[in-house]
Amino acid sequence: MGLNDLEYQRVEAILGREPTYTELGMFAVMWSEHCGYKYSRPVLSLFKTYREAQEQGALENAGVVPLDGRLGIVFKMESHNHPSAVEPFQGAATGVGGILRDIFTMGARPIANLNSLRFGPLTDVREAARNRYLFEHVVDGIAHYGNCVGVPTVAGEVSFNRCYSGNPLVNAMAVGVVELDQIARARAEGPGNPVLYVGSSTGRDGIHGATFASVELGPDSESRRPSVQMGDPFLEKLLIEATLEALATGDVVGIQDMGAAGLTCSTCEMASKGGVGMEIDVLKVPRREEGMTPYEVLLSESQERMLAVVRKGAEDRVAAIFRKWGLNAVVIGHVTGDGLVRVREGDSVAAEVPARALTDECPTYQLETQEPAYIARVQAFDPLGVPEPDRYGDVLRQLLASPNIASKEWVTEQYDSMVQTQTVIGPGEGDAAVLRVRGTGKGIAVKTDGNGRYCALDPFLGGQIAVAEAARNVACVGGRPVAVTDCLNFANPEKPAGFWQFRRAVEGIAAATEALGTPVVSGNVSFYNETPEAAIYPTPVIGMLGILEDVNRRCGLAFPDDGVLVLLRGDSDPTGGLGGSEYLAVIHGVEAGRPPALDLEAEKRLQNCLLAGIGEGLFASAHDCSDGGLAVCLAECCFPLGVGAAVLLRYDDFGNLPPSAIFFGEAQSRIVVSLRAERQLKRVEALAGQHGVRALWIGSIGGDRLRIALDGEPLIDEPVADLAGIHRFAIRRIMEARRA
Repeated sequence: MGLNDLEYQRVEAILGREPTYTELGMFAVMWSEHCGYKYSRPVLSLFKTYREAQEQGALENAGVVPLDGRLGIVFKMESHNHPSAVEPFQGAATGVGGILRDIFTMGARPIANLNSLRFGPLTDVREAARNRYLFEHVVDGIAHYGNCVGVPTVAGEVSFNRCYSGNPLVNAMAVGVVELDQIARARAEGPGNPVLYVGSSTGRDGIHGATFASVELGPDSESRRPSVQMGDPFLEKLLIEATLEALATGDVVGIQDMGAAGLTCSTCEMASKGGVGMEIDVLKVPRREEGMTPYEVLLSESQERMLAVVRKGAEDRVAAIFRKWGLNAVVIGHVTGDGLVRVREGDSVAAEVPARALTDECPTYQLETQEPAYIARVQAFDPLGVPEPDRYGDVLRQLLASPNIASKEWVTEQYDSMVQTQTVIGPGEGDAAVLRVRGTGKGIAVKTDGNGRYCALDPFLGGQIAVAEAARNVACVGGRPVAVTDCLNFANPEKPAGFWQFRRAVEGIAAATEALGTPVVSGNVSFYNETPEAAIYPTPVIGMLGILEDVNRRCGLAFPDDGVLVLLRGDSDPTGGLGGSEYLAVIHGVEAGRPPALDLEAEKRLQNCLLAGIGEGLFASAHDCSDGGLAVCLAECCFPLGVGAAVLLRYDDFGNLPPSAIFFGEAQSRIVVSLRAERQLKRVEALAGQHGVRALWIGSIGGDRLRIALDGEPLIDEPVADLAGIHRFAIRRIMEARRA
């Protein structure tokens, strides 16, 4: 079941006897890494907010950040990697459904979905057909659930690398709005209070899904399809409305989603947090399959189900609300004062376990770490030693056609990003999504970011860069970065090299979030992302939340019809950021070097400068330089309106680096902004000086070609329409050609 010999002996010591089969299943799922964080918890304590919440017993389903004195923003990100590897449509769909439940179970109305996806290459490898299948059906699953449930999918990212062949990453994020004095808690209180089961009925789908997520994928993984849950977004929509209506009565003491480990997790976690016990009768649980055992009922991960503790005497009133919405609502037990989770099947007792034994007493391990042997070798690579290309315009075309850089329109057009009509910057319109918060005049900016290649080369620096880029993207649309949710995707932690990568990445994230003032308030760890052939790159993904005090003071990435261009800079990389770049990978077939250097204090100054300029209305557009470097950044800003630009750069301003590093290096802390009038330049230069940031005039907007010259020598001169077509249709052509 997943317990080792020592853990089994510990179970016997806790119970003072041999566990029943049902009890053993409960311990197996709750003490799995997926539920118990037995390997990751000691490292996660590096996050100050996590450590404090754990010490205070205040860990909840999602994090909450105040928007003002009345409203809060609830947000969280989770993984559904293993299910999506074997059943991509349902794996991805139920990932969306599960993260939404974490939001509305806290009393928040969901207003946005985001995602972060990783797949193997779509062409030119033997696994390409399978990778395209996974890509197509994961996107379809996300679109189906999000569109049907009526929550917009507003932002995300998609990347491709061979390390994800056979083990895609599907990370789902959701955001909601809650009244701060109406936040619901996942805890049971008040012995004698009824325990109400609400939502869908229970089947055999998803049994041992938590333990499935705590092992490596292998040749027999396809046989684990029954471990993948089946979702119903229309029922979830009803559950959202019913739950929020029930919470508004004040009769609900505590409520929790039945997610990983199902009824086992919701009963023991709610009881443990409240310092009470809980008794339930599995015969009273609504079922959609006959002959289910207590073990199956407790471990089922059937979707769209919640467990609520209500005030005694209010159970009929609360149940009537759920039934009005066409949902099951059945009292299956009550809160007790003895601290035990007691599971009955009619007159017989199937399990009797201390609630805290399943949660707080989950063993933790200090695993061995060892830096992988390849690190020194790849970091020794000199990215400036590769030959310069003959034609830089051809390189730009190749990079724009790379699926990592190419437009994700084929993906985002399948998502409804405008339902609820609060989205004011949607997919492809800015570096992050912006949503209006009704009745406040404020807005929120949200974005997911990560770079597995950087983390493979240096997990500490890669973790820092993920935070910095997510914050920078939020700042580019006018949002002040305030908090983080993360999804930490790693390989087998029981291998010293894998756990070293995890620890170093978390250390990097912790340092960056502290430096930028963006605490980690929620998140998820996903281990065992590897197959017998290979492990994934360490891939921490950051979900960043920003706040716009005035939602009308926002900024997109599109260049206006004319104006001047300024490069705001806080970078100091002697290689121009070529290490680990998309340029090296695509043009030279190399994934090596050190990731771009990052000065977190300079990054913070840069973002503050940018936000001040947006607040003054100085900037017509803002776009950060990331994958593909400055040339790709400029091209992407030209595409929305089809306008050209004449860019004049000087070697001296870039440390006399070669053109490839200047054009395609991914040096951090750089943002291209446009001004509508040249007279604004002096104000921008003054603002930059106040913040300790360099502001470099680099050219003007106009025409229909992207021209880039170095010291007066024209090195790139391409029609914007041609570049835009390459960028827009690269992924679509691959996917539609394979369908034909």
